[in-house]
Amino acid sequence: MKKLIVFLVLGIYSCGKKPPNILTETSPNQDTETPVSINTIEKNLLEAGLVNIQEIDSSLHIDLKYSTLDNFFKQDVYGDLSVAYLQKTPAEALKKANSLLQAQNPSYRLLIFDAARPLHIQHILWQALDSIPPKKRKDFVADPAEGSIHNFGCAVDLSILDINTGLALDMGTPYDFFGPLAYPRLESSMLDQGLLNTQQIENRQLLRNIMQQASFEPITSEWWHFNFYSIEKAKRIYGIIP
Repeated sequence: MKKLIVFLVLGIYSCGKKPPNILTETSPNQDTETPVSINTIEKNLLEAGLVNIQEIDSSLHIDLKYSTLDNFFKQDVYGDLSVAYLQKTPAEALKKANSLLQAQNPSYRLLIFDAARPLHIQHILWQALDSIPPKKRKDFVADPAEGSIHNFGCAVDLSILDINTGLALDMGTPYDFFGPLAYPRLESSMLDQGLLNTQQIENRQLLRNIMQQASFEPITSEWWHFNFYSIEKAKRIYGIIP
């Protein structure tokens, strides 16, 4: 099997393509080594000591929006990264939140859109909004000069998935929606104006309640974003992810 892997990698290289990073890991249920391909971002996350959150809780669902074109700037900046990483303590807290959610509704699971985010990706997001003045831009994306809590592996963007339907709950806006409809602080006003309905607000409240019970804190401008530590504490405990 190892000879076959070598021949495949050499074949890719001979066609002018860069071979992927190949690591080997042994499954706890197997005696043989299985090849695992990881991209540079994932390699950096692992070297920084972060953990794959699905290794903490395999029932978490992942849909990394920055590994797709389904994001606000329509670019794939994560490449073939398909798993989400956090520092270990926030990852264990996320497992608690997912368990609390399932206790309320067995068909519900947390759906992760983004977790640890390297600083160089933060620069890309910041520049994608360069038509907006920097002071206003901070309402939508953290300034990389200051750092985001995502850049320390202590923040997560997420929603709730109903595994019976395969659909995320209706939160009133898509992920990364820029505008008042996404602001938790304006939900009452949006309800009064008929721009959000009662079910959408209840779905958001369910997400906030289970996340806060697991020691995450919401912010006032994005229903999907939760911090485990403040930026000051994250900086004291962890190094920034380059």
